[in-house]
Amino acid sequence: MKLVAEIFSQGEELVGGQIVDTNAAWLSGQLLELGFRVSRHTAVGDDLAALTALFSEIAGRADCCICTGGLGPTLDDLTAEAVSLATGLSLEFDLQAWEQIQSYFGCRSRPTPASNRKQALLPATALRIDNPVGTAPGFALCYQRCWFVFLPGVPAEMQAMYLTSIKPLLMARFVLEPDCLVTFKSIGIGESAIQQALHDLQLPAEVQLGFRAGINEVQTKLLFPAGFAEPVKQALIAQTAALIGDYVFAIDGVDGIQGDLLDVIDRQMQHHRYSLAVLETLTQGLLSSQCLGKSWLRSADIAVDLPRLVEKWQIVLDAEHLEAAATELAGMMHRCYHTDLVLVQLYVGPENHFQDRRQAVVLYNALYDGETVMTAQHRVAGTPQQKQNQATQLTLDLLRRFLQNRCP
Repeated sequence: MKLVAEIFSQGEELVGGQIVDTNAAWLSGQLLELGFRVSRHTAVGDDLAALTALFSEIAGRADCCICTGGLGPTLDDLTAEAVSLATGLSLEFDLQAWEQIQSYFGCRSRPTPASNRKQALLPATALRIDNPVGTAPGFALCYQRCWFVFLPGVPAEMQAMYLTSIKPLLMARFVLEPDCLVTFKSIGIGESAIQQALHDLQLPAEVQLGFRAGINEVQTKLLFPAGFAEPVKQALIAQTAALIGDYVFAIDGVDGIQGDLLDVIDRQMQHHRYSLAVLETLTQGLLSSQCLGKSWLRSADIAVDLPRLVEKWQIVLDAEHLEAAATELAGMMHRCYHTDLVLVQLYVGPENHFQDRRQAVVLYNALYDGETVMTAQHRVAGTPQQKQNQATQLTLDLLRRFLQNRCP
């Protein structure tokens, strides 16, 4: 039976809707990866009685709880006081924690405010968790059946402390059997179409199938229980990937995390040592900005010749001549910039269709490698920003398909 973990977040700004609790989502992913079953996320405002009561509730139902927030120096930071009331442990001054706080300010040539002394008051018998990037130390202790960990609410501090201190402690303290989550990342196909494609996939009852649609990708997830037969798992992974087809650009959970679409492209471009020039119309620079800093991207400025070609081909108006226009543009850019690859993006539709969220436009992409032209055509809809984002991803996906079909 899996060990139960909970995430407990404190802060009036969370329950009031001023900020989104990204800490809980990040921690849940970390705990699931280790092998816990995360049963609840709970957020409470700056209320001492509510905090104290919740600590006692969690202590009786969870094996582990990670709490974030409420460790600052101000009056509304109540975590340590609530823990003291719930457990009956007195708050004691931790000299080493105080010295670390003073050192933090000293390194910045700033005096240590007296209010920060509060952060060095920790429950007696608690294990101090040093903070390498901030002033608030964390702490951990057992209360009833639950091992509690208390971390700052600042995401950068929380994540650094979890990765350097808490994760090793969890792995040493608990006997965990992590499940195996395999995620197929795809683009250019919707989750309903994927579900239809997987209609004939026969999964054992203990293997869970799920979907998650995001802005730039659709994720298909297979969750294999700990100890699942490896040959059967590998066969199901291969079958799933084949059924979805070449819409899949990455599979996480087999050989680590492959990242997003641009990560996949970047590795392939560096592996082949290719260079790329881009001409984009619909995305108006968004595509190039997402590739900013990549060693393989070459800036392309063809302003002198582009007006002539726009007039000749009516690039955004005439669907009949899209292929010829894209081919001539790609050839001209290849001659001018001498890159290995040229990516040309054109679209069809009146200007008011681009601005109108109710109207779709036709996106036409062409990739030229000096010998052949590979093309793809799509309809993109939504607000102008949504059209631009979709076009960026679909244009990059043409590049990804070309790269993944190349010989190693």
